[in-house]
Amino acid sequence: MRKTLIAGLAAGALVALASAVPASAATGDATLTVLHAVPKVTVDVYLDGKRAIDDFTPGMMAGPLDVPAGSHEIAITAGDATDASKPIIGPITVDLAAGGNYTAVAHDKTDGSPTATLFTNDTSTIPAGQGRLIVRHVAAAPAVDVLAGGKAVISGLTNPNEKALTLPAGTVSASVAAAGTTAPVIGPADVKVAEGADTIVYAWGSLNDKTLALATQTIGGLGTGPNGVPAGNEGLVATNRPTDTPWIAGALAALLALGAAGVLTVRRRTALRQESVLEEKR
Repeated sequence: MRKTLIAGLAAGALVALASAVPASAATGDATLTVLHAVPKVTVDVYLDGKRAIDDFTPGMMAGPLDVPAGSHEIAITAGDATDASKPIIGPITVDLAAGGNYTAVAHDKTDGSPTATLFTNDTSTIPAGQGRLIVRHVAAAPAVDVLAGGKAVISGLTNPNEKALTLPAGTVSASVAAAGTTAPVIGPADVKVAEGADTIVYAWGSLNDKTLALATQTIGGLGTGPNGVPAGNEGLVATNRPTDTPWIAGALAALLALGAAGVLTVRRRTALRQESVLEEKR
């Protein structure tokens, strides 16, 4: 369900987008969401040599983006870089399958060194009345347990792995604790498990630096009803932010221009929520 992209040199990337309204992707497109989960670093993100995201800060998410299937190069630079010639992470190559749904996460490894991981999102059908809860450990922290009602429902989850549960739709009060313990290091926080949707919770940040936080991504349209067509993400939110920085801030600057054949094109599928600005340059 995942593919490690790179063990980086310095902290890495990626972005901000608050809500998403599913839209139909063009034939041959993949769906890509990106999460910046490395604390304390502002970056630019380059796709196929062109700046796609400008000056983005930790705890931000962008997407879903429609990206042509195939291989694409991602480079992450300092926020003041003028081009991608001196990346601090990458360049790395990601292979995206047509119709696939992915989330790329820049995050710390257990030892605190930066890396990036590409997760393949499960868009299989979910039974009526239920939702899929997926927990991903992308924090600089040892193995953790996920607790609900004071009891471990996921045990021994390590970075950069994930575990999934299919649950009745509703709100779950969840917390994250060191494996084998019950004292929360994140939470408790209320997590809404939506019917016919993936609710993906990311534990990110650093235990030693006391920057642990949760980010939540929702992929809707996976139910058995007439509208249950897997398409896009919705409801990207955060809880337990480590600072007072607003969760939704910044903008997607300079989405890759349409033009020459072979140049990656990215179409906006969503609108920013909570004081966000989105630009497209085609």
